[in-house]
Amino acid sequence: MPNLIRDLHFAKILKGQGVWMRILSVRSFAVMAAALVVFGVSGSSWARTVKSRVQAGLKSSMHLKTPMRGEDVVPGVMPAEIAASGSTTPVPKDGKPYELRMTNLHTGENLDIVYRIGNTYLPEALEKLNYFLRDHNTQDVSNYDPKEFDVLHAMMARLGKLNGVIEIVCGYRTSETNAALRQNSPQTGVAEHSQHMEGHAIDLRVPGVPTARLRDAALSLQAGGVGYYPVSQFVHVDVGPVREWVFGSKQRRTIVAQTRRARSSRNLAVAGQ
Repeated sequence: MPNLIRDLHFAKILKGQGVWMRILSVRSFAVMAAALVVFGVSGSSWARTVKSRVQAGLKSSMHLKTPMRGEDVVPGVMPAEIAASGSTTPVPKDGKPYELRMTNLHTGENLDIVYRIGNTYLPEALEKLNYFLRDHNTQDVSNYDPKEFDVLHAMMARLGKLNGVIEIVCGYRTSETNAALRQNSPQTGVAEHSQHMEGHAIDLRVPGVPTARLRDAALSLQAGGVGYYPVSQFVHVDVGPVREWVFGSKQRRTIVAQTRRARSSRNLAVAGQ
């Protein structure tokens, strides 16, 4: 009999707790509903807001750029341009030497070369660089935009690695090589209209420098496109429009961009005219 009384008493307690749980649940729902009414947010739009904020957070934390200062990209001039201006000393003897050290991962070739002195490019050195960066599949050579070399030099300066070696993952690509890469390796992120075909881009690594830091150095220059390939562990640097993207891992091909802001600015300018 005492056990029966105890069980009945326990059942009443549980029943009372159930009532209170239902009351709390109703009150919680009411509070949430009131909040949604006050803030003017429906359930579905609230979910979309949360999702967009999460995505924005992921995008903003996709890379944490460390501010970098140092050498800027200031393109030089060719001797012919200086001569045309009437100068009698096309190549200054006491100018700052711009030197690059490279190794080509496909050909095994190494190059240590001064391609510019002061404000003047050295044509013979540029020819050697063009050959060094040739399409290793077809042996075709392109005429690289010298500004690309200035970008590499400034990037290495900001890294504090002026004596470091740049490993060339990819230099010039013919349209045939580019098409073959797109067809045979669709997961590598090869663009249809790649800057590599114009002699405006280089994919690279620098031994001893994390890929993310290499990307940050390139981005700090604001001198062209920067592609970050965390899986393949290299950075794409070009002298095309200023933009950036990530390829690989979970991102696939995410274009983040100053490009969008530039387009927006152009649209606003047009609208204001």
